[in-house]
Amino acid sequence: MPIYQKIIAVATLLIGRNNAFKYGFNISPMYRRSTAKILSISKDMLCIAIKLPISYKNKNYVNSIFGGSMFSATDPIAMTQLISILGDNYVVWDKSSEIFFKRPAKENLYATFTFTEDEIQAIKDSIATEKEITITKIILLTNKDSTITYCEVHKVIYIASKAFYKEKMQRRNT
Repeated sequence: MPIYQKIIAVATLLIGRNNAFKYGFNISPMYRRSTAKILSISKDMLCIAIKLPISYKNKNYVNSIFGGSMFSATDPIAMTQLISILGDNYVVWDKSSEIFFKRPAKENLYATFTFTEDEIQAIKDSIATEKEITITKIILLTNKDSTITYCEVHKVIYIASKAFYKEKMQRRNT
């Protein structure tokens, strides 16, 4: 089991899955370098809110938030959120991402990652029949009251049943 999964497993027992996820990300070197911070996570993990504050650590040449910070602030969330929601019977991978800049960001940015119960059930139903699927989630980086969009990120996520994926990898390796 990878180190992050071991830490989350222990922390989940102590402080709950959503808090383990939140604090784990916020102290993780790979996420801290994005300069973003997870603000809140619902107990069911269906909703995660982040903040990307503008600071000297992420300003670019023209004094707006560096696009790489915007991308890295959003990059790992949806995939790890789905892994946590779906559980051990599924394989979840980021397949691709596209980022669309709308305007220069010269203020703090916010994003919410949301899955509905219906989306999760649709994913499980599709996997039950198709064994593997891809979904696309669109994440918006906005101002605090969500009235101005600075950036749009399209995340393509691969999801498969763990049994199917294991069999697929065995066939590929023979």
